[in-house]
Amino acid sequence: MLRETLLRKLDELTELRGTKRESVLPVLQDLQTTFGYLGEETINEVARRFGISQTEVYSVASFYHFLNTQEKGKYVIRICRTISCELRDKASVLRALESELGIHMGETTHDRKYTLDYANCMGMCDRGPSMMVNDDLYADLTPSKAVDIVRSYR
Repeated sequence: MLRETLLRKLDELTELRGTKRESVLPVLQDLQTTFGYLGEETINEVARRFGISQTEVYSVASFYHFLNTQEKGKYVIRICRTISCELRDKASVLRALESELGIHMGETTHDRKYTLDYANCMGMCDRGPSMMVNDDLYADLTPSKAVDIVRSYR
């Protein structure tokens, strides 16, 4: 059933966006929105549809930090990893989140509700440390503010 759904969605997306190389990234983004992540079957089907190698598609999917090649939690919490956030004590925010969630960076909670991950930059260098929960951006974080934000998603 998943395969049929994937193929129908790919038909829809390639009809809309075409199958030129410049459409690979937007198609991957749309597929992730639909399925939550870009698994092996999705990458293989995109490669076949675009007439490029699986390695090329995987390279695009793994290069962009907001694309997931593995299943993540319902809420993906991304912490900015830039030097600006580091200088403003991102480490204490991260420690507080790890303690609150009982997981470490790169892990997902057992109930598959939360994943902690890094993002390379969120464009909030003047207001760091910053984080995103799915598509919601938060800045000027303190450890307690970050924990309160995550608790609000429960």
